[in-house]
Order: sequence, then structure tokens, then C-alpha cells
Amino acid sequence: MRIPYVRFNFYQNATFCRRSQRRPSSAWALKRRLTSQLHWAVDEAGLPVRFVMTDGVTADGKTAWQLIQGMKAERLIADKAYDSQEILNAGTFMGMEVCIPPRKSRKIQRERDKDLYKTRRLVENAFLKLKRLRGISTRYCKTVASFFAAICLACVVIGWIQ
Repeated sequence: MRIPYVRFNFYQNATFCRRSQRRPSSAWALKRRLTSQLHWAVDEAGLPVRFVMTDGVTADGKTAWQLIQGMKAERLIADKAYDSQEILNAGTFMGMEVCIPPRKSRKIQRERDKDLYKTRRLVENAFLKLKRLRGISTRYCKTVASFFAAICLACVVIGWIQ
């Protein structure tokens, strides 16, 4: 007697793992905010002045106004993600020299000062100083409030180390 081969899709027919009993993975990730982004504003020494945390799905250009609002600065240097006409207008209105490279999708490409844009490394170096702290780089904090507090404490430590 020959035993027929039965193809069994384990995930489709599993009774112990019903869809109603499982926690939706997208809601769980948003609850814990595991996809958060950190936006920094640093001074000329590379020390953090202001930062904003957003969800990972929020566009970078939407948070730039929160960073530059009420700041007294000479220059606004950012990467291509912050390239929008609103940010350029806000920076020039506040009296800042704006240095943001244009996106490839812009119809009218504008010039930028390449030597001035090289000072954006201060922001990247501030992120590297932050990621040296193991608890922040591996994201041990499970909630947004505790992660925000850890970043605030790290900013104090980074300021004192300098």
C-alpha cells in the first residue's frame, strides 16, 4: 500500500497560531517606537543644542522647522532630505546662510558652497559620539520616554566630555 504525499502548509493551517490571537506586528512596533528617528541641531563645536525624535516613517523635512524655530544661528547646513522650499525660505527669513544640496528631482538645480557643506561632518560626529554609548546604539530602552531620557542624559555626557 502506498502512502500518498500530502502537502501541508504549516503557517496557513496552524490552529494554535490563529490570526485573532496574534498581536499585530505593525502595531507593536509603533507602540514601542522601534522605528524612531533622531534629528539634531549642533553648534560650531559639534555639541548638541536641540534634538527632535519622530517616527521612522515621518519625513525629515517636516521636523526641520521644529529644529530651527527660534534659533539664533549664522548658518543652516543640512543634507538632501531637508531640501524643500519652505525650509530654504524659513532659513533665509531668519537671517541664516542656507547650505542644503538640491535633490536630483528638483527642476531648478541651485548651487551650494561645497566648502561650507563639509562642516556638516560635525552633525555626523555628534551621532557617532552618541552611538558610542552602548545602551543607545543597541536600543535597550523599550519605550519612547525612556529612550528620550537616555538621549538627554547622553547629550549631557557628551557636553561634559568635550
